[in-house]
Amino acid sequence: MLDIRPVGYVIGLLVATLGLTMLGPLVADLSAGNGHWPVFLESSVITVMTGCLVALACSNGVRSGGLTLRQTFLLTSLVWLTLPTFGALPFMLGASNSSVTDAFFEAMSGITTTGSTVLTGIEDLPQGLLLWRGILQWVGGIGIIVMAMVFLPELKVGGMQVFRSEAFETMGKILPRAAEIASNISVIYVSLTVACALAYVASGMTPFDAAVHAMTTLSTGGFANSDASFGAYGAGAHYVGTVFMFLAACPFVRYVQLLAGDARPLWRDSQVRAFVTVIAICVVAISLSLARNIHGFNEIAFRESLFNVVSIMSGTGYASADYMTWGPFCVTMFFFIGLIGGCAGSTACSVKIFRYQILFASIRSQISQLHSPHGVFEPRYDGRKVGEDVLNSVMAFFVVFIVSVGIVSVLLSLTGLDFITSVSGAATALANVGPGLGLEIGPAGNFAGLNDVAKWILSVAMFVGRLEMMVVLVLVTARFWRA
Repeated sequence: MLDIRPVGYVIGLLVATLGLTMLGPLVADLSAGNGHWPVFLESSVITVMTGCLVALACSNGVRSGGLTLRQTFLLTSLVWLTLPTFGALPFMLGASNSSVTDAFFEAMSGITTTGSTVLTGIEDLPQGLLLWRGILQWVGGIGIIVMAMVFLPELKVGGMQVFRSEAFETMGKILPRAAEIASNISVIYVSLTVACALAYVASGMTPFDAAVHAMTTLSTGGFANSDASFGAYGAGAHYVGTVFMFLAACPFVRYVQLLAGDARPLWRDSQVRAFVTVIAICVVAISLSLARNIHGFNEIAFRESLFNVVSIMSGTGYASADYMTWGPFCVTMFFFIGLIGGCAGSTACSVKIFRYQILFASIRSQISQLHSPHGVFEPRYDGRKVGEDVLNSVMAFFVVFIVSVGIVSVLLSLTGLDFITSVSGAATALANVGPGLGLEIGPAGNFAGLNDVAKWILSVAMFVGRLEMMVVLVLVTARFWRA
């Protein structure tokens, strides 16, 4: 029988920690004198007490040997359901006066760093609630890195096991190794966040806006303090955001190696090189389209294309302009680059560059085999042979992702949404990108106008997409619970 006590113990501690982070928005509201602080006090007490009680009740089941594979699957899933549940409390109790549906959607979008929002009049919300949105994404961002570096390689999900040969080999001891990885990465994550905030201040943002946007930039989350997103800020903020979104979408393990005095792995990483190449091609193509049709050949065309390409490809979801008005070519480009994503081991979302590299390596190998039947052609990634288990995992991921987009699109269309909204909404939720296409959920709109059923469907899709789908499929099989 599956012992869930170790899982409950870890989740309890994480919930209690989330409750303590609510004290930050409480202080922000007290400092602003807006009278909204009791909301965070109440939410914090509920969350901390619940987390502590769960951890205490499950503490007798904790063992020194770490978690089993089944417990790891369960923990990885339940964390991303439990934290949004408690993270929704300030939205329900606070000034936004959100319904249960809207509050859970906003919290799930925050924790998964999707960045889709159902709130309007964002600039009029209390500072505490704006800060809470940033904290949710910032916490989710570092959670994503740890999950990608520790848990998913162990679970052999979506080809992530290819990274088990990296510097952070877990050796089957999940929790002890996770603590070491989180410690190394946390220093870099915090340092980059502080640097980003200071750069935003230098670009003209207020210190508060700079702090919140630094958190949502490094997490590639995309929650902004204005309905106009980055359209409310100047060129300097756009360039700062571009730099730090790019840095957040690169593998953090390389930064750890860089701090250790070895810069070579970063420059030699095939993911990073491919990421830069795709961004450069897309920026040139969209810049030329903008220059020809809208802005002319000037800095604005380059800046708008650079910022929005990096934002969408990294899965951040900021928008400096309504690219739905840039013409069919640009809209189509943004849809597809949102399905590419950044590097594994980063806070970036979507499919990830390395999976496309492995897919193309497999295709090249098959073509070569057809051309020379007696030859031996093995797909290789980053100079290493790709194992059969990795190939099967990547292929399964692509199939499940495409099928999932189709299923979610059909379900959304059954709620009354049009074709563009249904397909782009499904894709952006499963890829955790943020904005969709169309007038309603595009870069100039938000998800507030959708019906409750559609919001719950999208909330589930964000959860499934954040866990890279295969983890959830394992949990819904009868064999998992019988084992």
